[in-house]
Amino acid sequence: MRGNYCCVHVGIYLLIFRTAAAIVRQELFPYGVHRGDLLLQDGDDETSEVVKLKTPFTFFEAQFRELYVGTNGIISTQKFPRETQYIDESFPTEFPVIAPFMADIDTTGGRGKIYYREDDSADVLRRAAQEVRRGFPHVEFYPANSFIVTWEDVAAHEELTANSRPSNMLNTFQAVLAYDSKNAYAIFLYPEDGLNFFGSHYKEPYGMQMALSAQVGFCRGEIGFILWKTDGPYYSVTSDEQSVKNLHQSGNVGISGVWLFHIGNASGLSNIEPAEVGVNSAEEPPVIDSTLNNQGRITGHDVYNEADVFTESYYDEDEVTPPTLEQVYPKPNPDILIPDHEDHDFSPNLDILETDVFPDVFPSANPPYPELEGESYPEPEIHTHYGAIGPVLPHPESSENEPHPRIPSHEGGDVQSGPVTDSNTHRNPSNGVQLQHLDNEGVQSNFGSTYPEGDVLIPKSFPVPRNNPSHDRSISVVNVEENIPQTHVFTYNTPNKDTCARHQSECSKDAYCTDYPTGYCCHCEQQFYGNGKHCLAQGATQRVNGKVSGRLLVGRTSVDFNNVDLHAYIVVTDGRAYTAISHIPQLAAMALMPISAIGGLFGWLFALEKPQYENGFSVTGAKFIQRAEVTFSPGNEKISITQRADGLDENNYLSVKTNIQGQLPEIPLDATVEVEPYKELYYYTTSAVTSSAYREYVVTSPSTGSRRLSYQLRQNITYQDCIHSPRHTRATQQLGADRVFVLYTENERVLRYAMTNQIGPIEDKPEATSPCYDGSHECDTSAQCSPGVGTQYTCECAAGYQGDGRNCIDIDECAEDYNRCGSHAACINFPGRYRCECQTGYRFATDGRTCVPIAPVVNPCEDGHHNCDSAERARCIHHGGSEFSCQCLPGYTGNGYACFDVDECTGNRCHRNAACHNTPGTFYCLCNPGYAGDGFQCAPAAVTTRPKTPCEFERDRLSGGEYGPRGPRPPIVGHHIPQCDENGNYSPRQCHSSTGYCWCVDTNGQEIHGTRTPPGTTPSRCGPPEPRPQTVCERWKQSILEHYGGRASEDQYVPQCDEFGNFHPLQCHGNSGYCWCVDKDGREIPGTRTTPGVPPACIPSVAPPTVRPTRRPDVVIPPTGTFLLYAQGQQIGYLPLSGTRFDTKEAKTLLAPHGSIVVGIDYECNGKMVYWTDVAGRSISRVSLEPGAEPEVIISSGLISPEGIAIDYRHRTMYWTDSGHDKIEKADLDGQHRRVLFDTDLVNPRAIVVDPIRGNLYWTDWYREAPKIEVSSLDGTNRRMLVNTDLGLPNGLTVDLLTGEVCWADAGTKKLECILANGQGRHTIHSNLNYPFGIVRYLNQFYYTDWRRDGIINVSKEHSQLTEYLPQQRSHVYGITVAYPYCPSGRK
Repeated sequence: MRGNYCCVHVGIYLLIFRTAAAIVRQELFPYGVHRGDLLLQDGDDETSEVVKLKTPFTFFEAQFRELYVGTNGIISTQKFPRETQYIDESFPTEFPVIAPFMADIDTTGGRGKIYYREDDSADVLRRAAQEVRRGFPHVEFYPANSFIVTWEDVAAHEELTANSRPSNMLNTFQAVLAYDSKNAYAIFLYPEDGLNFFGSHYKEPYGMQMALSAQVGFCRGEIGFILWKTDGPYYSVTSDEQSVKNLHQSGNVGISGVWLFHIGNASGLSNIEPAEVGVNSAEEPPVIDSTLNNQGRITGHDVYNEADVFTESYYDEDEVTPPTLEQVYPKPNPDILIPDHEDHDFSPNLDILETDVFPDVFPSANPPYPELEGESYPEPEIHTHYGAIGPVLPHPESSENEPHPRIPSHEGGDVQSGPVTDSNTHRNPSNGVQLQHLDNEGVQSNFGSTYPEGDVLIPKSFPVPRNNPSHDRSISVVNVEENIPQTHVFTYNTPNKDTCARHQSECSKDAYCTDYPTGYCCHCEQQFYGNGKHCLAQGATQRVNGKVSGRLLVGRTSVDFNNVDLHAYIVVTDGRAYTAISHIPQLAAMALMPISAIGGLFGWLFALEKPQYENGFSVTGAKFIQRAEVTFSPGNEKISITQRADGLDENNYLSVKTNIQGQLPEIPLDATVEVEPYKELYYYTTSAVTSSAYREYVVTSPSTGSRRLSYQLRQNITYQDCIHSPRHTRATQQLGADRVFVLYTENERVLRYAMTNQIGPIEDKPEATSPCYDGSHECDTSAQCSPGVGTQYTCECAAGYQGDGRNCIDIDECAEDYNRCGSHAACINFPGRYRCECQTGYRFATDGRTCVPIAPVVNPCEDGHHNCDSAERARCIHHGGSEFSCQCLPGYTGNGYACFDVDECTGNRCHRNAACHNTPGTFYCLCNPGYAGDGFQCAPAAVTTRPKTPCEFERDRLSGGEYGPRGPRPPIVGHHIPQCDENGNYSPRQCHSSTGYCWCVDTNGQEIHGTRTPPGTTPSRCGPPEPRPQTVCERWKQSILEHYGGRASEDQYVPQCDEFGNFHPLQCHGNSGYCWCVDKDGREIPGTRTTPGVPPACIPSVAPPTVRPTRRPDVVIPPTGTFLLYAQGQQIGYLPLSGTRFDTKEAKTLLAPHGSIVVGIDYECNGKMVYWTDVAGRSISRVSLEPGAEPEVIISSGLISPEGIAIDYRHRTMYWTDSGHDKIEKADLDGQHRRVLFDTDLVNPRAIVVDPIRGNLYWTDWYREAPKIEVSSLDGTNRRMLVNTDLGLPNGLTVDLLTGEVCWADAGTKKLECILANGQGRHTIHSNLNYPFGIVRYLNQFYYTDWRRDGIINVSKEHSQLTEYLPQQRSHVYGITVAYPYCPSGRK
């Protein structure tokens, strides 16, 4: 699958601004031999000698000291490859590129000169600094050096013949790089007459004269890592030929032809930063300096400001001055009106669908899909120019002298789009204006309603622009010698038109965006299908999840059901669709059995496509509404069905809501239903698909016999179409549904539909069926079957899978490229695809791929930008944005900006037998000697026997409660006086009476780090955490246990809940061996219950039985679910778990490698392989858990004492420690690509674990003088200390993939401790271990091997109870790991 991080296309439709008059050649930076320029050798593909720079040049984030200049309008930091490797390709390039005009340029025979030099002269640097300040007015920058390259009168490469002459089209342009040691800027200059050709031909056109527009922009080039390379970021300034033409007529610093970009920063630059468009500084003199040429200055009156922006992209070059707005847009003749599309004389074609067909199903008063109204492709904003003959529709880049282009039709032919005959012209009788239309030859309309309102009306004809571009984003057939006149050219308002530059993020990540004259459209990449906004991998199986609600009258019985589950599973490679609706009342389910259209929608969506035909998803994408009406015969009962698709979820599953209303004939509960195979026609128009069908079915019942019945089906599917691109969907397609069966399972209460679907041409006679169509092929379910000649076919794995097509395995894109998601993002692999998730504190940018920091909330009260009195006397109150107010704290008076202490003792607030003491901001009362109380109420003191607690002692000492020889001691002003509870213990939350700060303390009164909060903010919650309320699973479990008397026997079912109270996806019935899958609510997923020994693979939904036999599943040994594997010298033991308890009856020896001492062990869940280290054989081996599998040694050299081993199942790599070499190494799972990660600062490395979810590697070093636990990234970078205090002998190490918490067992301190990955939250789980060696965590349990007991001990995280298992063979037990029936995943 394609990565989408670095290659984020930022190519834009240029925002065209009419600024100051364009620069002329004499206003370029000075160049020539007299300025010390070097001259590039003449030729077609020449590269300069290396230029050694005096000052390092920063490009993006990297610094370079060398530059090269190329013939083809580019500068690079390295030598160029052959021009055919980049001229014919679009951005990004494989090497760094600065491209003011990248095209196939040829200076052979003296056709142009190319000058270049490094220049640090004062006049050049001064002008460069002025240019930068003009484009970036808030930046203080003065370059230390510059690099200037000038292409003067250069020509495009041409293939000349004996009778042809070279073109006279020559270009002049200049690139200036201004830089210091930290920043770099690029200035591109295009003089007024500088651009006369706008591209070149393909270097390898394969016999065709195909033109390629010049490319302007910047590429970082490929970025190399240890084992791979990836595309770096790039920035495109131009997107097509028109944007190249605009280069010398517009600019982004207020001068036409001058373009400025920030291209490098030593601290890192994620992508190029263009100057602020149209900015002109009134305080700064114009850029053009008379010291550099003889042309004098541009005065301030010559510089256009932002109010002088023109929306016209260019003007007549024969004019000396730019046209006025009145010249560009002359006032229209009030007698001439242009009707909008609502006034077109469109006559509906009622042969396909009449407006009154479904008066109840399609109410015209309501739009068919109101949810999509805000998500449509926007209508283009078209500006019309007026000529001598009146208004005409604009056509970009066209003229009266151009030949009329041909437009592909739906049937593959061409439609001439030249002058339109009268038969194709509709005339508005009111004003005589002619609107050009094409016959309905299959070309879809680009005008009309973007989404049908109410009923679907099909116009007879549609207006189509004359020059419809193809889906190819860069190729057009032009001649370099063409000189297209610039007068009377009709253009669209580019700044207001919706373009890819502004809406690329609305396309699927597996799609590209194409700009059209009227707007933009999204198109799926190769190996994907869909409508561009939603794309799926071809050949990959698809799932649908949803809810079904209904109110039905079955016979005379009313039946209601609400939000029951719907799951569908579609094998796209052969069109098999399975649909299951659960928990539906039996009476309704039986009556709905004939209505295969409920599941038939998914059959049409993902039908097997015959060549040149498209299934439904290719047309509608993942958002649409299907409305159907079913009329039964002979009783005339009628139901309406509405199925609304709401898009794809994060797993690319389609979400659909179904509603069924009406009356159905009753079917006996003991009956079976057979639905005949059928074929039906689908009619396609803009944003709507319609069909009608007559279907028969047979109801067979022991009580009533067999009856053949029928119903009439009419349906309408409305969706959002992109009107800007001509659609090539055939107007009529035939859907064939074979092997249709329906079934209701009473004990499971599940209604099922299954069918095989294919879409193609209208067929009257049956033809020889390809195995791809009848399902007899042997392609993998994740492969695409392509028909060949006769019964031949080929298999190709879907995108995201690899293999020969008959066997396909998932590609782990995250393992192939650690940086696929870029910085600040995590890559998560899924079958056939992957997903990027931004880290905490980051969000996706508008491109949907790059993670950018979440802008901090501006709060002057928190960042200190306020003028309130000090926090001890006042608080700042934030009102949003930069607004705030100040308020004095209680005990102070003032306006908040100046606060003064209030002397509360002047008000006689204390008891008469107490003394008042005023302190800043507060006061307190103390009872006189012989009295006791709080000072507000005092009574004669009673004798107490309880001694003061430490809290009370400190409180009384600081507050003056103690007595000395002269009476009560005065309080210690400014100190915090602790608050004690009624028992004398420290209150969990302490607050300073003077400063207003609050914090949490432990039982000893010590402040808990990170809990202090300033005054005016919400204090941290202190004290023991609030108990989490019981979940449904926990309440159910508690109820069952109470029913069983507090403890269930081994043959009784008890719900299994995880540590968060959620249902485990896999549930089993005691020790019976029967297991099944459940959904998040604990409901059994139909069809997942298995017999003992074969646990199911629990996923959100499970496909019902297929019609034809499926492949034999892989046989896995051991047969049970989760189990422990432990290393015990010369054997590897197997200990299954029943829940979290040891199942000692089934424990056995899994493998006994002769002559080995097995120490480290781990399990690879994808391939179901066991890996171990052997210190006797100095090797690393593995074995598959399959019948007859034999051990395989994968690493047998370069090892001395391999101990710990860790398997990264997501990236398919392994890591191990060698305490003999004092190294940590990694390799692929087959032992290939081995390399050393660390060989320094290690003494006794032992345990090692990997967290593939978060990309961290952890290991222990039990060096007795300085034991430690360290962490790094998976590639060995970012090595850092995790724990190096209070350690003794850290032997065992484990990580919780759910939370990222790291735990270790220490044979020196006898403790089991845990800590978060960031080094915070260290705490002790158990403090009285024996002699632990290895440890592993499963759910809320720890299992560690103990050398004192020579066994395995289970420790619960929640209590101190221990259970143990002692193997029959009594010897030291070393490493231990847990094997899951499926690969675990983490929570982000």
